[in-house]
Amino acid sequence: MKHVARKRFGQHFLADAGVIDAIVREIAPRAGQAVVEIGPGLAALTQPLVERLGRLTVIELDRDLAARLRQHPQLDVVESDVLKVDFAGLADRLGVPKLRVVGNLPYNISSPILFALLRYVQRVEDQHFMLQKEVVDRMVAAPATSDYGRLSVMLQWRYAMENVLSVPPEAFDPPPKVDSAVVRMVPYAQPPEVDEELLSELVQVAFSQRRKILRNTLGKWLEQHGFAGTFDVQRRAEEVPVAEYLALCAEVKRGQASR
Repeated sequence: MKHVARKRFGQHFLADAGVIDAIVREIAPRAGQAVVEIGPGLAALTQPLVERLGRLTVIELDRDLAARLRQHPQLDVVESDVLKVDFAGLADRLGVPKLRVVGNLPYNISSPILFALLRYVQRVEDQHFMLQKEVVDRMVAAPATSDYGRLSVMLQWRYAMENVLSVPPEAFDPPPKVDSAVVRMVPYAQPPEVDEELLSELVQVAFSQRRKILRNTLGKWLEQHGFAGTFDVQRRAEEVPVAEYLALCAEVKRGQASR
């Protein structure tokens, strides 16, 4: 029986064989690797992956699709909301230090999934995700561009990222109303040590009114946190490189610890 895509799950099923083959080439799965696929759907990407891997773990929220996937002898199905999955526990269960994570992410909750996976970055070897092109553009954006924002800073702190493939709407069934892209995310072995919660707050404040100079937003926040150092607040948030945000966060943290 044909599965009808469910709007509430943001379902758009990949259907173009050429695009599927290109994605698999970018992932380059090898037999025996511990790979987890988020949102396998109708198994368009799942099948070529499992053929190369031998075994694959999939996370699927849709009850009907999960039941269908369980009939595949080489799939381990986790029927769950991906935001509730313990990826560290999953790695332990599979007996590996790190997972490779792939998937065509539901576009309506792609950012929450990316931030949720940040918690498990030390247990991840790499990630390959199909996302709305607009989101990928923001993820990989350079400073002083309109796409550069909170998502850019928070992810570029932990990952080396690149847009590896553009995917048109007609590659899906039903076609989404937006262009898509595949991003490769490789965690840095030794990222700068910062307080993630403090960095998140700092960056959120900085980009809260991105048209204004930072004196009006981040400047006030720094005063409230007793910051005594020097930082150029005569810039807009998008003009500040990731490294400067990280250094500022570390300095604010040190100031708090010394008081």
